[in-house]
Amino acid sequence: MSPSSRNDPYGAYNFVVEIDGIATAGFSECSGLSTEVDVIEYRNGNEQTRARKLPGLARYANIVLKRGITAGARELWEWHKQVLDGKIDRRSGSIILLNEAREQVVRWNFREAWICKYEGPTLNATGNEVAIETIELVIEGLELE
Repeated sequence: MSPSSRNDPYGAYNFVVEIDGIATAGFSECSGLSTEVDVIEYRNGNEQTRARKLPGLARYANIVLKRGITAGARELWEWHKQVLDGKIDRRSGSIILLNEAREQVVRWNFREAWICKYEGPTLNATGNEVAIETIELVIEGLELE
């Protein structure tokens, strides 16, 4: 097999998050890119031995993003604060997987997102870890482009 015909998988570490078309600060972790469809079991009165399975409601998992806290980076908190104040600001965005040349290879587009959970860092004076903030986005749609 020649080296040019290898089809290696992409690294999970090389991704970008865009919210409303703006590349947002580098996230160290992204999870929750999943969908699920409820199953409705149905049986006609004359079918005694089996039930039919029909698709029901589509559900989208929350997207969880983690990043190190940096000076002046309060845009995510401000977005979440609007929800806390009763003003939901729904936004669309994308999670973009890049190849080694930093070119887009896969894009997950989400829509109608808002931050349902904000978690500040765990602080420990005896450690040397980076201060990580976590946000959880509720979404109403996810598409693979």
